[in-house]
Amino acid sequence: MKLREIVAITRSYRRFDQSVSISYKVLEQLIDLARLSASGANRQPLKYLIYNTPEDCAKVFPSVVWAAYLRDWDGPAEGERPSAYIIILGDKTLAEGFGVDHGIAAQSIMLGATEEGFGGCMIASIRRELLRNELHIPDRFEILLILALGTPVENVIIDRIKDGDIKYWRDSEQNHHVPKRSLDELIIKL
Repeated sequence: MKLREIVAITRSYRRFDQSVSISYKVLEQLIDLARLSASGANRQPLKYLIYNTPEDCAKVFPSVVWAAYLRDWDGPAEGERPSAYIIILGDKTLAEGFGVDHGIAAQSIMLGATEEGFGGCMIASIRRELLRNELHIPDRFEILLILALGTPVENVIIDRIKDGDIKYWRDSEQNHHVPKRSLDELIIKL
């Protein structure tokens, strides 16, 4: 697959086939893509936690805030939850701030997950103290992102923005619609 194809199908998936596991080895390989990616001033301050067992995933799930635009949805039901999580942490002993490093790392991981036949969602809406307490994360680490991963069971459709509304939504068949701005809107000429 060419990069354009991988980017086009790398969507934010929030419902998965929970019975399909992702091996620790595959998750390590995805983190290795992040390791090889750019880092501001080459500080490389990010650390990663891997969770891929049902018991460990159950510890992470309550800390995730799912899909703010879908007000009547509390997140994936049992059976449709992620089968793995990668939690991206910033090591405050290595840097005071983390800039965009975690975004670069997360996108590298998500593109790699797509290439491997998986999908996921980058989540910044996190109940951080709950997660810190549940997983015993030391204070020296800032919790930056949770990557929820698995085999997607939902269809994501890219739509054009109508009437300026950027909110994603689900239709009656549970297809997930994501409005995107046109390329003409994004490129400006001064």
